[in-house]
Amino acid sequence: MPSPVITSYLLASAAVFFVLRFHLVPAVFAGLTVYVLTIKLSRHLPKNMNRVARQVALGVVVLCVMTCMTGVGAAVWYFIGSSQGIGALLTTVVETLGTLRRTLPPSVADVLPTTIEGLRQQLAEILSEHVQKISVVGFGSLKVFAHVLLGMVVGGMAAVHHFREHHELPPLTAALRSRLRVLVIAFDKVVLAQVKISSLNTTFTAVYLLVLLPLFGVHLPMATILVLLTFAVGMLPVVGNLVSNTFIVVISLGVSPMVGVASLVFLVLIHKAEYFMNARIVGNEVHATAWELLSAMLLLESAFGIAGLVAAPVAYAWLKAEVKEQGVI
Repeated sequence: MPSPVITSYLLASAAVFFVLRFHLVPAVFAGLTVYVLTIKLSRHLPKNMNRVARQVALGVVVLCVMTCMTGVGAAVWYFIGSSQGIGALLTTVVETLGTLRRTLPPSVADVLPTTIEGLRQQLAEILSEHVQKISVVGFGSLKVFAHVLLGMVVGGMAAVHHFREHHELPPLTAALRSRLRVLVIAFDKVVLAQVKISSLNTTFTAVYLLVLLPLFGVHLPMATILVLLTFAVGMLPVVGNLVSNTFIVVISLGVSPMVGVASLVFLVLIHKAEYFMNARIVGNEVHATAWELLSAMLLLESAFGIAGLVAAPVAYAWLKAEVKEQGVI
């Protein structure tokens, strides 16, 4: 194997380590998303455009992609923070907790919040205790937002550079471009699979809340909002399910203890099954078996926490594609 190729593999391995070690997964994923979408949309541009017009058109495509992604993120954030979204849910949760206080032991009841502000304070304390883990998957501070924004800019610039004419590239540059090409293909397949997983999770939750419970005469308050919340946070592994499931179980307990237990059992089964659905669906996209992906997720989660869990499918898909390209397997 030529030394430039070996060097490119070493640099790629070091990049993966530093991305996971310094919590840059959101930035890298944002950049790869802009890159993939720009490449796909740019293929529909007219072929007979001159160089300047094509560069301008590519710039417009990048700006449109970044604007759409930012708009979607802002819409989700607005929904979560608006009075019709999380505000209404918080009110319902506080009312439910107020009812539960009268039936729970004093030692448990004393720790439950009695107002929305109290609930917000407890949520803030929980977030502050786990801010490092949560920021890795999209929550957190202005620093994470800045990383994501810079990642999108870098991804857009890389996409524009992709379409420039390259007659003869230096060996190392050509090898690095090859690593990027394989990474982009793996990322594209894994993200497509993750969208399928999130859609399945939301569908199961919607069937349970909007179909099964009403069949037994149970109409859960805010059921539609809960389904939308599940979809909104569904792309955030572990943390997203934790948020939506907590709301569903608490509101279910407000209806009756039996409904609360039923919701808890249902959501635990869905949550556990999601790991296997993840491995199965992603495995079909990247031609990997379930045990391979589960092993990769376990290994990287143990080494890097939630960042490793999120990045594991992409990292393993990239690794396997590179090994296949070299003809080892």
